Amino acid sequence: MLSARYAGFLTPAARPNYRFDVELHEPTDEGPPAETSADDDLQVYLDQGLWHFRRGDFAATWNPTMGHGQVHQSANPYAIDSVLRIVHSLILAPAGGMLIHAASAVRDGRAFLFPGVSGAGKTTISRCAPADVALLTDEISFVRHSQDGFVACGTPFAGELANAGENLAAPLDALFFLEKGPENRIEPISSADALRRLMRNILFFAHDQHLVNEVFRSACKLIQEVHVQQLIFQPDSRVWEIIKPIAGVAA
Repeated sequence: MLSARYAGFLTPAARPNYRFDVELHEPTDEGPPAETSADDDLQVYLDQGLWHFRRGDFAATWNPTMGHGQVHQSANPYAIDSVLRIVHSLILAPAGGMLIHAASAVRDGRAFLFPGVSGAGKTTISRCAPADVALLTDEISFVRHSQDGFVACGTPFAGELANAGENLAAPLDALFFLEKGPENRIEPISSADALRRLMRNILFFAHDQHLVNEVFRSACKLIQEVHVQQLIFQPDSRVWEIIKPIAGVAA
C-alpha cells in the first residue's frame, strides 16, 4: 500500500537520514475511524529528547538525535501520512522551511504557491492547470530555504485530486492567496495581511515555543523575499494565462 501511495518518491538505494519501524494493529471501535484525517485529538510533545505523536489511529515516538522512530498504527494510509507530515514540520522548522496548506506547481522552471483553507480553490486551480504546468501538490506544500532563497518541492500528500505530486523542486517565484470571483485578476496584498493569512495555513503541530518562533521567522522571511499577491479567479483554465514567472525579489 505504501509503495503504491508514495510511488515516485521512493529511492531504495538512498541512505536514509531517519528510520521508522511500523507496527500494525487492528482498528478498534474506540477513537476516530481508520480513514480519519482530522487532527482534533492530535498530541505532539517533546519529553526528555524524545518526540511523541499520538492520535486515535496511531502512536509514534521519534528520537531526532538517533534518527530513529517507531510507529504503532492501524493499516491505513492516513496514519502514516500524518506521522510523516509531523516529522517533516519538525525537521523544516529549524532549517527555515515549513509545510503549508497550499497547492503548488512549477511552470517555466519557477514554482507558484496557492495557500488556502478547504474550499478556497486549491484543487480547482490544480485541476485547471495546462499541460506545461507540473503539479507539486494540491494539498500540502513543502517549502524549504536554500542559499538562493525559498524552494518548493513536490509531495505525495494528495488532496481531492487523489494523486501524488511530481517529485521535483523549483525556486519559489510567487505566492497567490486564492479567492473565487467573477473574473481572473491579480491584486496586491499588504505584508501584514499576507503574513496573517500565511500563518493560518502553515502546518505545525508541536507546542514548542522555540520551534514556533522559528516558523514565525521563516514566514516573515518568505513574505519579504517572495512576491505575494491575491488571485481572484474563475474555475477554468483561463486563469493560468495570468500566472507567469515574475523572476525577481519582492520589494
